[in-house]
Amino acid sequence: MAEEAPEREAMEYDVVIVGAGPAGLSAAIRLKQLAAAAGSEVSVAVLEKGAEVGAHILSGAVIDPCSLNELIPDWKERGAPLETLVADDQFKILGPAGAASLPMFLMPPLFSNHGNYIVSLSNVTKWLAAQAEELGVEIYPGMAASEPVFDESGALKGVVAGVFGIGKDGHKKPDYQPGMELHGKYVFIAEGVRGSLAKVLMSKYGLADKSQPQKFGIGIKELWEVPKEQHKPGLVLHTVGWPLDDKTGGGSFMYHFGDRQVYVGYVVHLNYKNPYISPFDVFQQHKLHPEIRTHIEGGKRLAYGARAITEGGFQSVPRLAFPGGALIGCSAGFVNVPRIKGSHNAMKSGMLAAQAAFEALKHGRQRDTLEAYDESYLDSSIRKDLFGVRNAKPMLTRFGTFWGGVVGMFDMWTTTMLGGFSFFGTLKHGKADYASLDKAKKHTPIAYPKADGVLTFDKLSSVYLSNTNHEEDQPSHLTLKDPTIPIRVNLPEYAEPATRYCPAGVYEVLYDEAGGNPRFQINAQNCVHCKTCDIKDPSQNINWVTPEGGGGPNYANM
Repeated sequence: MAEEAPEREAMEYDVVIVGAGPAGLSAAIRLKQLAAAAGSEVSVAVLEKGAEVGAHILSGAVIDPCSLNELIPDWKERGAPLETLVADDQFKILGPAGAASLPMFLMPPLFSNHGNYIVSLSNVTKWLAAQAEELGVEIYPGMAASEPVFDESGALKGVVAGVFGIGKDGHKKPDYQPGMELHGKYVFIAEGVRGSLAKVLMSKYGLADKSQPQKFGIGIKELWEVPKEQHKPGLVLHTVGWPLDDKTGGGSFMYHFGDRQVYVGYVVHLNYKNPYISPFDVFQQHKLHPEIRTHIEGGKRLAYGARAITEGGFQSVPRLAFPGGALIGCSAGFVNVPRIKGSHNAMKSGMLAAQAAFEALKHGRQRDTLEAYDESYLDSSIRKDLFGVRNAKPMLTRFGTFWGGVVGMFDMWTTTMLGGFSFFGTLKHGKADYASLDKAKKHTPIAYPKADGVLTFDKLSSVYLSNTNHEEDQPSHLTLKDPTIPIRVNLPEYAEPATRYCPAGVYEVLYDEAGGNPRFQINAQNCVHCKTCDIKDPSQNINWVTPEGGGGPNYANM
């Protein structure tokens, strides 16, 4: 007999927003701005699963301030944490021991970072939250939205948030709280990449039925404090090449900012074929290259984090509005891959959705489909931004890093000069990233350098720096549809790649003393919420769901 759903209190709002990232907070701010301008009231609640706003925000980040300029024109006077202007833009191709610089004038104009800022996106979202609260937005950190709530017509009515006190065995502990339902006339889903609610809603409403499969990368990042003589404030360095081979997409970023601070990171495209690839170890190996180590040698690593990135771009954008709600930000996937930027588009999408919802509320509507949001996207700067680079990712997939980059550059130049026209039309992505993985028998294991504890590190010491923590006595938020698949299928066929693609040491295959009887272990406590497992598992057997609110990493200055 199925357990009855618990009785929950409900709170009513005009708009409920799930996720206090750039998209969700921009939507909240714009709603309040529109209401103030019209002399009306709009009630807005923002839910954030992190322990505080910004705790789960991880990005490069060089930010294009165009959307911030539109949202809060006087952001400088208000003390927004955009302090380091880009002063030097570099792009290099790495070989095993050397590097070749690619002159920036050869690259399409969109690659220029002139006028952009090196920032901690976590700190930017904290500042945006303060602006939102000044306008009357209610923000609830530590409140994970665990399931959607629908009305009798099938429209999204709200979400369940704040469920606490369920033990590992599924039974209610003495401190059990059933949570509450937050109902909205409209609900915005701003969970970021591969959100658990977004997956459910996209499936229910068929939002991605006419778009290409979403593509992803995993971004791994560290914050370093370096000696003063090595610090070059405003330097932006991007690289491709070593230690990845030409058939495996990815590249690095390095940003000098603040007081002797340096971000260094690596993105590996998750359509890689070799199951023995470990993105974490690729990044650690990358730091040993002379071109990289010269920047950080003698410094101290302060922080670590990892997060999946949407890379599908124009072809993979789903329908954005559905009965009762809308997808905004990286829940929809607005990252411009060649620019390695998405925050400006995420913010703009929140503003467009807010405009559509405000107009609907003004006319007494609720829980219908905000067609005006989808229509405004078609005429927006977001679509234009993504349309001009739509073939960059498919070309890398087809032709590899070198020739895919060359042909992609040509295509981006021509689309820039010809108003969006491409001689290639609009290329398709083809298959989802998990389907690109080869069987292990086609490849040989990769011997990565052992961590030296100075420039390179192991996964567990890295997770420690991410301040990751979860309540131990709770059901694992990393669920298996079939618990037998890791050992029965993934181990013999793919050498169980979860032990390598996870950047936090969550997944292990353990053996008995005789080296037999393998078993699959999930160390959910280590999870940094990057979502890579949900994306790359070749059997699509891992389903990432929200843990109790407040769990996960707590990124500082990332």
